[in-house]
Amino acid sequence: MLKAFRNAFAIPDLRRKIIFTFVIIAIYRLGSSIPSPGVNVDVLGELVKQGGFLGFLNIFSGGATSNLAIFGLGIMPYITASIIMELLTAVIPKLKDWQEEGEVGRRKITQITRYMTLGLAIMQSIAFVTLFSRPQDINGQVQYIINYTLIKAVVIVLTLTAGMALLMWMGELITDRGVGNGMSILIFTAIVARTPAEWYGLGSNVVLRYGYYLLPMLVIVALAVIVAVVFIDQGERRIPVQYAKQIRGRRMTMGGSTYLPLKVNTSGVIPIIFASSVIYFPTMIAGFVHSLERAATWVTHGAPYFIIYTGLIVFFAYFYSAIVFDPFTQAEHLKKYGAFVPGIRPGNPTATYFSKVMNRITLPGSVFLAGIALLPALMFQFFGTQTAPFGGAAIMIIVGVSLETMKQIEAQLQMRHYEGFLK
Repeated sequence: MLKAFRNAFAIPDLRRKIIFTFVIIAIYRLGSSIPSPGVNVDVLGELVKQGGFLGFLNIFSGGATSNLAIFGLGIMPYITASIIMELLTAVIPKLKDWQEEGEVGRRKITQITRYMTLGLAIMQSIAFVTLFSRPQDINGQVQYIINYTLIKAVVIVLTLTAGMALLMWMGELITDRGVGNGMSILIFTAIVARTPAEWYGLGSNVVLRYGYYLLPMLVIVALAVIVAVVFIDQGERRIPVQYAKQIRGRRMTMGGSTYLPLKVNTSGVIPIIFASSVIYFPTMIAGFVHSLERAATWVTHGAPYFIIYTGLIVFFAYFYSAIVFDPFTQAEHLKKYGAFVPGIRPGNPTATYFSKVMNRITLPGSVFLAGIALLPALMFQFFGTQTAPFGGAAIMIIVGVSLETMKQIEAQLQMRHYEGFLK
């Protein structure tokens, strides 16, 4: 491992990319600590500590939401816009044609995603200003996060929106000139920045309740969760594919055998993000309509929370997998290039077979996602802490981004005949 790091910095081009990535990350963390003007960060920090949807956003913004910093919106508006565009591409023929056009079409989709991100950022900024301008019950005292004036509201909205635009540009810079996917690296940085504080909070609660002897068990559980996440993230069902001999002009291409990998967790962390957004939606509405507070509390606590949250994750896992992987399109592509699955007739029978396999492997993947997502709630039930550094979507993102970035660096090393990380 150390030799691989040394080799990475020994290559001038790769060294420049890694240093550039770290510089952008440093700028991101600096912007996440500078609060927007006119915000009472002490009161907002206490409100975020209560958990709920603000606590969920605070994790993905690296703590920037707790002080409504310049990058207080985090990367969530871009993620939401990307997911919406991916869903629209599957149902709107024009967008699907653009996607199949290659680089030109993808550039058009990226441009629409940018505009949609800015629109979502403006909407979320206005929602924050509206919510934080209302009186908040903090530790039995009524306090205000923002003393509302029109000028102050406009300044905060413009600050948060401009911060989101700058963050989006920084992510694209990392993708073009740095290492890894820029947006993934930024959200990875935000989550990792919160990890020490979460471990400290969890350890403090455990020591107060049960003493020091339980801490080694927590470390073992955390390592087991990471191993399980890596196992599921890399798990795939390999379907054998046989290519027939073909004659093209005067050339005859030899047949061969390969496999089609179908991932157990095709949808990644998308079901957790979708399910969290849906289940916390009543809480957001209750912030504006106080008569719905009882219904919001019922949905987000106790047994109903576990049942509804699990059901939503399983549903969105199947839904998103169906959007990403179209068995009929895949079967047509195999038939077009003279390939077939041994024992399965080409065409519709192959599509039906793919559909059955996807349904079978998606179930354990979605149940595993639900188990990981419910870890923070279980930690609250047993240890009385809102933080769980080895649970939820955070651990899925940390492991997934780490593996993907290491693979990209390893590919760069192997191109130059160096040993990589995953040897």
